Amino acid sequence: MLELESLGLLGLFIGSFLAATLVPFSSDVLYIGVLAATGQPLACFVCATAGNWLGGVLNYYLGRLGKWEWLEKYFHVKPETLEKQKRYVDKYGIWLALACWLPIVGDMFAIALGFYKTHPGWTLLLMLVGKALRFLVWTLLMNLI
Repeated sequence: MLELESLGLLGLFIGSFLAATLVPFSSDVLYIGVLAATGQPLACFVCATAGNWLGGVLNYYLGRLGKWEWLEKYFHVKPETLEKQKRYVDKYGIWLALACWLPIVGDMFAIALGFYKTHPGWTLLLMLVGKALRFLVWTLLMNLI
């Protein structure tokens, strides 16, 4: 199997995209490896941020396709639970997008924000900011080592 790291910046973009979806994959390890191998911090930052953000955008729009009835019928989620979550998302909604970079739960946040139909413009912008900050921190840490 072809390793994503061997694809350089393209592999970083693909891996970062996949890691932001429900595929269990860590973009952090890939990012550090490609950054160390290429020595191109700006290019790595842009590729990883773009790929990871676009994966989050995919999750957001997949969430928008969801229906309450499906969750009730197929996952046996009570309407009261959905209404409680809806109130929480209405209160903190778009700000949750900043946390979409978090492993595992970040993917769920993106889907939930789409499912509860938060404003796409602000949600996706804040998601981009959160994901960019993540890779900025890694870039700064790697340049200090």
